[in-house]
Amino acid sequence: MKRIWRRLTRKWVLWSAMAMFGLVACGAEVPITAVPTLMSAAVSNSTLSPPTPTLAPSLPTPTPLPTLPPTYTSTAAPQSLITPAPEPINTSTPEPTATPTHPLMIEVMRQQSYPGSELTFEETLDDGVNYDRYVVSYLSEGNKIYALLTIPWGEPPPTGWPVIIFNHGYIPPDEYRTTERYVDYVDGFARAGYIVFRSDYRGHGNSEGQAGGSYSNPGYTIDVLNGLTAVTTLPAADPNRIGMWGHSMGGHITLRAMAVSPQIKAGVIWAGVVGPYPDLFVRGNIPTSNAAGPPPTSTTPGAPGGRGRWRLEMVETYGSPEENPAFWASISANSYLADMAGPLQLHHGTADSSVPVAASETLQAQMEAAGLYSELYVYEGDNHNLAINFYTAMSRSVAFFDTYVKGP
Repeated sequence: MKRIWRRLTRKWVLWSAMAMFGLVACGAEVPITAVPTLMSAAVSNSTLSPPTPTLAPSLPTPTPLPTLPPTYTSTAAPQSLITPAPEPINTSTPEPTATPTHPLMIEVMRQQSYPGSELTFEETLDDGVNYDRYVVSYLSEGNKIYALLTIPWGEPPPTGWPVIIFNHGYIPPDEYRTTERYVDYVDGFARAGYIVFRSDYRGHGNSEGQAGGSYSNPGYTIDVLNGLTAVTTLPAADPNRIGMWGHSMGGHITLRAMAVSPQIKAGVIWAGVVGPYPDLFVRGNIPTSNAAGPPPTSTTPGAPGGRGRWRLEMVETYGSPEENPAFWASISANSYLADMAGPLQLHHGTADSSVPVAASETLQAQMEAAGLYSELYVYEGDNHNLAINFYTAMSRSVAFFDTYVKGP
């Protein structure tokens, strides 16, 4: 009996081993902790029939790995232990951010067109000494703009009458009237044989649109340039003989218009706000009146309705003149003097309490530095309107236009 029991026990162990080998060889997952349990159950339960041994399938003969070069040492780590390499750092110099454009930039204004429109005669006024007077209208950026127009009597020259575009100074827009103010000024040029065209800028008198000032946006200059086109639709006007006159704020408009349009052959400016933009903010205790218009800055620029709000907004966007001089130069007509089609004549009183005489002196120096022709007349003790020397200044202005606009 002992011999028989030993033989049965030896066979059972063999069968168990063969069964376990078959499970592993066939790829079945067997947790390591399950092996003792299976073995214990088999031993304790001798009544179980021994499992039928499962033969493992024949495994293919593994292909031998290639022999690595003797100099190669594998240092690869398991994928789970590899730390991703950091993103490469860009050491190239970033492209500078382009300065956003602004409507006041001279180059931006040059890219626009100023088609104007035909003139509409709204009202016939009383005659001048030797010229007709009218209230007319034209279109500028969709706004109906009114203007004063004078036309000399008599037969026009073969090419038409020479034209003077007349840019008035600051007048509160709600107080402005087409037929009021600057009567003697207009008369001085009209009786000298010129068509005179004086625009009522947008928001002035009956003109449509918003009166926004000439320093913070280009609206008034755009109205003047569209008016220039409109007046040359007159058969009696010579489009090749155009001069421009401006007083105070109108001087600022005149300089800007000449920097934009090559059609303007000469300019005359009285007491003009003609300094570069940074200089507009350095006026000390000047002005003491508002004849030149609201000053570009005020003592309370941040207050509601503060007149310096536009400057603060521009500084926030573009930086101060010290931080971004290129921008402030780009909106200053003074940076484009060499592009003007004709010369300048400047007039200023030393007792001007609205615009310092230094404004005209600075522009004169810039013209000379650029090798451009200009004339500066300084009137000792005279005021913003050149009241003491009015007829002298008017005579010089007419003579200048006769030379550089009317011609021989």
